[in-house]
Amino acid sequence: MIAIERKRTERSKAPFVLMLLEAVSDDGQKSSSATLHRIAAALLTSSRDTDLIGWYKDDEIVGTMFTGLIVNDKRAVLDTFLAKVSTTLQNELNADEFNQVRISFHLFPDDWDHEKPGRPTNPALYPDLDSHDKGRRSVLIVKRSVDIAGSTAMVVLFAPLFLAIALAIKLTSRGPVFYRQQRVGRYGQTFTFLKFRSMFVNSDCNVHKEFVTRLIASTSGESNQAESDRGVYKLTGDKRITRVGKLLRRTSLDELPQFLNVLKGDMSLVGPRPPIPYELAAYQTWHRHRLLAVKPGITGLWQVMSRSSVRFDEMVRLDLRYASTWTPWLDLKILLRTPGAVIRGSGAY
Repeated sequence: MIAIERKRTERSKAPFVLMLLEAVSDDGQKSSSATLHRIAAALLTSSRDTDLIGWYKDDEIVGTMFTGLIVNDKRAVLDTFLAKVSTTLQNELNADEFNQVRISFHLFPDDWDHEKPGRPTNPALYPDLDSHDKGRRSVLIVKRSVDIAGSTAMVVLFAPLFLAIALAIKLTSRGPVFYRQQRVGRYGQTFTFLKFRSMFVNSDCNVHKEFVTRLIASTSGESNQAESDRGVYKLTGDKRITRVGKLLRRTSLDELPQFLNVLKGDMSLVGPRPPIPYELAAYQTWHRHRLLAVKPGITGLWQVMSRSSVRFDEMVRLDLRYASTWTPWLDLKILLRTPGAVIRGSGAY
């Protein structure tokens, strides 16, 4: 029901609040389920018809979803709910029982604040994702094994090319060989993303930031009319790129260091591309789901099917399609099609 309500909110943009209640004594022992059943019954008699009440965790945690909200002041809304629920429970429970109740509130859409350490998403709002992973643990082990074996083989195979590219970058422009950038991975967790440097040092990122912000925000996907007329939805003619960088981008060789990200576990060989934090800031709520179901990857369904020739919303739908239909066999098919997409160079800038 939480997963369904998240999808409703993504469409309606009307937030909901998940309230969780559990009864724990001072010594940390959980109270009897009879107390929780009384709490659930009291909430049922005092709730709106549109509110959803049930077990978040059987006989341990009661959950209530307050749906279809208008939230102008988050703190004021939560304080109002707390006051009403406290009054209801005080009328139903004795003083000792009431003092054992622990209440937490979780607002969706949740905040993804990348200035704070740790996982930005609120796990309480996504219990379905954890259960989904547990149900396919064996295939996830297969996926991780393929990631480790494949990325190790590619690093060894391309070691001479790594050295040649590094030398070309150092001889033609000032600055480091690798470009390190903060990207957003699964569950909104940031990590250091590696590429061969293809731009001049200290290039202004506002050019790209303004482009992608307009592109994502535009309902038609035509934030740049000149590019959209040619069916291109990626920044082209970027003067920040070096001569070597143009070749690296055209051939996708600038992506080779990401095999190290795969070995570290931040990425997979196949999955959605990890966005830059300022891209994520422009996302609609439903866009975020591409970062919840699977790890980001070096290649994916979007890259082998259309690359930069589709609008942003269509790219997200391809990522969601991959996440919902993913199998090791699908990964293999995408990996086999990737070299052809790279050789064609369609959509690479």
